[in-house]
Amino acid sequence: MSADSQRPQIRATVACVIQRDGRYLVVEEDRGGPLTLYNQPAGHIEVGEGPIAAVRREVAEETAWDVTLTGYLGLYVFQLNDLTFHSHGFIATPARFLDTPLDDDIQAAHWLTLDELKALDAAGRMRSPLVLPRVEDALTGRVFPLGVIHER
Repeated sequence: MSADSQRPQIRATVACVIQRDGRYLVVEEDRGGPLTLYNQPAGHIEVGEGPIAAVRREVAEETAWDVTLTGYLGLYVFQLNDLTFHSHGFIATPARFLDTPLDDDIQAAHWLTLDELKALDAAGRMRSPLVLPRVEDALTGRVFPLGVIHER
């Protein structure tokens, strides 16, 4: 067995809680199953990209919104099958609608209330187990300044 095959498979991702008037911006995704799934705007950090650039790009690609990042929720670590995800959570406010096409697997972007998100979660319609914990962390004010991320 090679040393590479023994290394853990870690995926670096970002996700963003975007709130406006008591509603949260989420995406409805076609993941190939019988039902669509819901998630915060989120995705993988690409080679040469830091978390701040990645989250702004992912939000724009998945929702057609440009956002103003206002805080860092922290690093969320979770296991899915044989992969470990290191997901950087952010909070933001919408700045302007870009009116650009959404990523191919995104069916729509929706502004939903916390109760609507909880109902989707109870129905097993969340793509990530971190959607509600990130919203709850944002609501409690457990937020760090963006300066805790050092991108060089």
